[in-house]
Formats: sequence, structure tokens, C-alpha cells
Amino acid sequence: MSSTRTAAVAAGVLFLITEVTAMAGLALYQPVLSDAEYVVGAGADGRVLMGGLVELILVVAVIGTAVVLYPVLARHDHGVAIGYVCGRLLEAAVITVGIISVLSVVTLRQDLAGTAGQDNPALVTVGKSLVAIHDWTFLLGPNFILGANSLLLASLMHRSRLVPRLIAVIGLAGGALICVSATAVLFGLYDQISVWGSIAALPVFVWEVSLAVYLIVKGFMPSRDTSAAEPRTEPSVA
Repeated sequence: MSSTRTAAVAAGVLFLITEVTAMAGLALYQPVLSDAEYVVGAGADGRVLMGGLVELILVVAVIGTAVVLYPVLARHDHGVAIGYVCGRLLEAAVITVGIISVLSVVTLRQDLAGTAGQDNPALVTVGKSLVAIHDWTFLLGPNFILGANSLLLASLMHRSRLVPRLIAVIGLAGGALICVSATAVLFGLYDQISVWGSIAALPVFVWEVSLAVYLIVKGFMPSRDTSAAEPRTEPSVA
């Protein structure tokens, strides 16, 4: 298997991992995110800690997509390739902040809640603040920054024809739509976890899944394979 084909398969697998872990992490976090008094209640710490572990896998996969794609993308547009790597690193960093905020609620519940002399209303306030941090990171990372990264990658894929144009167009539409939706959520037009939020997120989900499946099954398009961009070595004349 050529290095380009290996990169395609690896990127496809990593994109699928990001989709699965993003949804699983959000589901596992629900006891903290949906209960304002989780920090002083019985808690479901094991489930929440598992969510943190799943999201750590998400962080690794997000960075991994940029790392494995960089050598391929750089042969077509070095600036965009660098921008995509930086964007994915920023996205991973924002997600990590969200992980820390949620796990901090668990620490507060385990170490302080229920002990003599503790001010439970104050703990609830701190817990809500930490959840609010997670909610903002969830808006900035998997929405604004993800949308910008999708636009970068899809635009390069469209120009270079590394994948079919339809897939790249879905990425361009999905990246733009999720940025618009994130702006609407930012100004309170609707909640991020809502019918409209889900509809806006669907195209970028389709983009990443279709890109992942294509890269795993087909690899980069042969007519535009990066191997064609490699310089040819002329035989020396004795």
C-alpha cells in the first residue's frame, strides 16, 4: 500500500472516530449537563468520567486527521495545509477545555458536596459556571472552528479534485451553514441542542462521513493523486 493510500485510509478512519466519539461523549455527559444540582446530588460519576475518556479519544482523532492529511494537502497548497493543521489543533484545544470543565464538576461533587459546613448553593453556582464553560467550548469548537476547518479542507479538496466534487461541495455548504447556525446560537435565536441546531449540523456530518467512507474505500482520486505531483527523476547519462 502506497503512503498516499495509507494516509487516505488513516484519515477516513480518524474522521469516523471523531463522529462516533463526539456523539458518545455528549450523551455520556448528560447527567452533568442536564442537572443543575448534579454537584450536590448522588451523581453518575462513572458515566461522566467515561465521557471524558471518550472525548480524549476525540481530541487525538481530531489532531490525527490533520497530521495524516498534511503531507498530501501540502503538495497542493502549503498555506491551506498549515492552516488546516492549526485549525484542528485549536479545535482540539477548545474541546480539551470543555473536558476539564466537566470533569471539574465531578471533582467538586466527590471532594466537597455533602461534607459538614459546605455551602451547597455556592457549590451549585460553581458547578453551573463550569457547565457554562463546557457549553461555550461546545459552541466554539464543534461549530465555529469545525465550520472554518471544513471550509478550508473542502475548498482545497474542490480545487485539487482529490475527491469527487459533490463531496467537496457538501463540505463547503456544511462548513458555511454550521458557522451561520453557531452565530444564530450565539445571539440566542435558538439552542444549540435543538431541531434547528441539528438540521444545521447535518450537512457537515454528511460531509465528514462521506469523505471518510470515500477515502477508506477509494482513496484519493487517481487522476489527481499526489504521487503525480512528485518530481520525476530523469535517468543519468553515462
